[in-house]
Amino acid sequence: MDTDWTHIFQEKAAEYAQGDNWTLRFNKRIVPDRPNSGWEQYIRNTFGRFRCRKCNRTWPSNLVKVVFHMRLNNTTHQGTIKVRRMRQNCKKCISAPMETPVIDSENLDILMESLLKNIRKKFYNEDFGPVSRRHVGVDVKSPHEPSHCEGCMAGVCNMDVDDLANELDGCRL
Repeated sequence: MDTDWTHIFQEKAAEYAQGDNWTLRFNKRIVPDRPNSGWEQYIRNTFGRFRCRKCNRTWPSNLVKVVFHMRLNNTTHQGTIKVRRMRQNCKKCISAPMETPVIDSENLDILMESLLKNIRKKFYNEDFGPVSRRHVGVDVKSPHEPSHCEGCMAGVCNMDVDDLANELDGCRL
């Protein structure tokens, strides 16, 4: 599963050869809004599916946050990207564990394209304007529940009225 992320990112990065080598690493310990000194942050919203390990219940969410911390060492031409997928837990189970979202290939492609544009903007001073591809969502039958969302608990969800409307209406975001 994590290899899909790396493969899609490397495929997208190869289209834009800048002479630097970027690697993607998953890290559950990075703290949103607190990148280490010299690191940049990028947070993106996407669609994901979750499955509870306790009861096997599944649920979709149009409000999955993915946090990226990245830096470029100009001496070694090595770029590092740390990725944290914000998890959710089951609202039906008591003491349910936090579950990592599964993000489909179409949304993963959009996510990696947006990440690469952000890298190009922050590290290579390119400007793409405000245009950004939105993730593809689904019709979600129940509202987003902040008490079961790691992103909300960390203060990065910042769900607003438009997000709530999209979550409930199942709009293509």
